[in-house]
Amino acid sequence: MRALPPARSPRWTTLAALVTTGALLTACGSGSDDTGSGKPRSGGTLTFAVGSDAGCVDPQQVGSNDTIYSVRQVVDSLTDQDPRTGKIVPWLARSWDISADATAFTFHLRSGVTFSDGSPLTAQVVKENFDAVPKLGVLGTLAEGYLSGVRSTTVVDPLTVKVTFRQPNAQFLQATSTHSLGIESSASVKRSPQQKCSDGVVGSGPFVLKQYVQNQSITLAKRKDYAWGSSRWAKKGEAYLDRLVFKVVPEAGVRAGSLRSGQVDAIGSVGRADEAALKGGPVTLQRRANPGIVFGLGFNNARPVLKDARVRRAIRSAVDRKQIADTVFPTGTRPATSVLAHTTPDYTDLGTDLAFDPAKAKSLLDAAGWKAGGDGVRTKDGKRLSLTIDWVPNAATNQPALELIQQQLKAVGVQVTLKQLQLPQLTPIQQSGQYDAIWGNITRADPDILRSSFSTKLANFYRVPAGGLDTTLAAQAATTDPAERGRLVERAQRSIVRDAYNVPVVELQTQLGLSTKVHSLAFDASSRIQLHDTWIG
Repeated sequence: MRALPPARSPRWTTLAALVTTGALLTACGSGSDDTGSGKPRSGGTLTFAVGSDAGCVDPQQVGSNDTIYSVRQVVDSLTDQDPRTGKIVPWLARSWDISADATAFTFHLRSGVTFSDGSPLTAQVVKENFDAVPKLGVLGTLAEGYLSGVRSTTVVDPLTVKVTFRQPNAQFLQATSTHSLGIESSASVKRSPQQKCSDGVVGSGPFVLKQYVQNQSITLAKRKDYAWGSSRWAKKGEAYLDRLVFKVVPEAGVRAGSLRSGQVDAIGSVGRADEAALKGGPVTLQRRANPGIVFGLGFNNARPVLKDARVRRAIRSAVDRKQIADTVFPTGTRPATSVLAHTTPDYTDLGTDLAFDPAKAKSLLDAAGWKAGGDGVRTKDGKRLSLTIDWVPNAATNQPALELIQQQLKAVGVQVTLKQLQLPQLTPIQQSGQYDAIWGNITRADPDILRSSFSTKLANFYRVPAGGLDTTLAAQAATTDPAERGRLVERAQRSIVRDAYNVPVVELQTQLGLSTKVHSLAFDASSRIQLHDTWIG
């Protein structure tokens, strides 16, 4: 079934501009994202090695790329986002209408869509999904943020659903393209969040979950009757591949060796240390910069030491971003120049504010009353200036990057302890507030990710104090004027960087290693992967 173009509401052009960005795609390795030589053919198994397992196989609750790669294939979304232009295009919704004030979004669904349990896609099912998302709990905060401020989801007719917000919500159209708002069957929606995490969900996607063995593997099988893919996809109907197997292989060197030897067909999180070896074999490297919040230190701004903006700013100035990007991360990784990556719409270059300046860092700490101690660690009122950074080993770059930060902060008198967590522990610890700083990033191809992360009206994991930033973040989500939204997003970035609520370090660049047998493995707008068009030959 061929997707129809979206209806043009009076504000469609305006809202399309809000989610559009140019030059999203970075240079890729040779041939891995086109059809290559030969004719595409059906069949076969793609084996993909990833570094970690989130401990959950519900797309609406998963935030780690290593698991998103697999579970994304199980669910479809109402819309899709073109990774090259940022434009929102049809998927489960063949068209949509948006009210003049961007408070109401009406989606006209495709007919004939079914979930893998045989039940049909209807407006009622979409309503059930959106009504249930705010009840997901600790792991569903990203999806909840996309629906914050919703007044109602209404069934207009069996294939028409209307979502109404209490105030203008410019980000919502793009949110409907994300995996976090992937549509699940009515039966799945009725399961508890814990059941969905452990047992998986029933989606309408091109693949179905066959087996999940925690910390070992996720296995998917092709849906034979699939016929309603995104309008972006080249192939109509069912996928080429019969099976997808995602194996958890924590060691980066083992993943690279497995790819070179042909034991796996693709690997994630290719680091700088493995690039040279992989380039020498039957392998291509494919990379794309992730939009959204860059890798950095998310502070708990309520901690006594970190309540002082001078301490936070000192840490910001003590970090040598270029050294970290050039030493640890894959070729082409950019040092952070804002809290947002440069591929995010309405990004503002604040590189001057993020300049490496250890002398300034020392001066700020002096002014805050932290005096240099005999062992190099500063003290104040008998207490040492110490900081614990929590992190998870879901990327090979995490530990060496943090070890460099540890050295850089020690040079200005800040003692850093690195605390490794398992991935499922991270969100509960964020929610509890029992941490000093957390190393991480959040990917989204819309600047509203700033509101999701830093507004005190939402989860407020970083314990940011209420103030003018809240007003700015709320205003950018409400305006329908793209120029005004850009100004507000710039103001928010400047506020976050100026007050050092977060210390941006490097832009995450997703780099995959692919066997030359793998063709048409495509990145989506959030630099995750879509495997419907992928084939092996």
